[in-house]
Amino acid sequence: MSDLTHDQQLTFYYWMRLTRTFDEMMIAYWKQGRGIGGTFSQRGHEAISVGTGMALAPDDVVAPMHRDLGCYLLRGLTPRRAFCSLLGRANGVSAGRDANLHGMGDLNFNIIGFISHLPRSLPVAVGVAMSFAYRGEPRVAMTYVGDGSSSAGVVHESLNLAAISNAPIVVVVENNQYAYSTPVGAQMRIADIADRAAGYGIPGVVVDGNDVEAVYAVARQAVDRARAGGGPTLIEAKTMRMLGHAIHDGAEYVPRDLLEQWERRDPLLLFEQKLVGRGMVDDTELSEIKQRCMVEVADAIEFAERSPLPDPATVEVGVYAP
Repeated sequence: MSDLTHDQQLTFYYWMRLTRTFDEMMIAYWKQGRGIGGTFSQRGHEAISVGTGMALAPDDVVAPMHRDLGCYLLRGLTPRRAFCSLLGRANGVSAGRDANLHGMGDLNFNIIGFISHLPRSLPVAVGVAMSFAYRGEPRVAMTYVGDGSSSAGVVHESLNLAAISNAPIVVVVENNQYAYSTPVGAQMRIADIADRAAGYGIPGVVVDGNDVEAVYAVARQAVDRARAGGGPTLIEAKTMRMLGHAIHDGAEYVPRDLLEQWERRDPLLLFEQKLVGRGMVDDTELSEIKQRCMVEVADAIEFAERSPLPDPATVEVGVYAP
């Protein structure tokens, strides 16, 4: 049995399904040649972005990555604004400055915009967490890094600083098996990235990144610990990036049998099976949720297509470099 209520379980499923639907329709849109620039698939990461995002309170601050669309959406960014951002429209999150999932920060929802050069969001999030501790505010910061970026020097420096300052931060490593085309085994000799946490004197936790309830449970525990003054936690969520690094990448370097193994552990499929097995939903109710998500994303695409491009006269607005 789940510790979540009936409504909570359906809410988790809705956000995961909305993320998957947005992703599938976005990929189809780009394959039709209608997109602007590149884009990044979330497939395989839905349980991580939703499970961790749901563990935060509204006043907490989060710095998601390019594969954390579920977190953006549940924090308050609408599919309309997200697709407007993808098409570089003036009413997108970045007002047309970044036709991508990168520039979707909105401090009204306590979301720090993703810094494209991984993992540069981490020191920013550590600074935010340190400010909470300095001001005595019961708030938590959360951010995400990939398996590849977890080996960057700035990650070690940031985690060490977070540890010695007892900063209220949760760092989620999304281990999706490949840093672009480099498999985890070619990046490091350890089996679990979470083992590195011991070097900083903080907890390290490994979780099944395709099990949204398991992700939520460990994230909630880490958030509660940070809020109570217990300091940072490093969570490693293991999943699989089911498509290439970006829309242009066919991922021919990934063994087909590996993808087939992970496809059988699809996070939405697993959760659907749990919900049906518990008698929470039937096929009709699942279909209704899927249809609702299809309508919302179709509306977002239509809205973005008829939205204006930014006025060229505003090109210097928001530029602060001397």
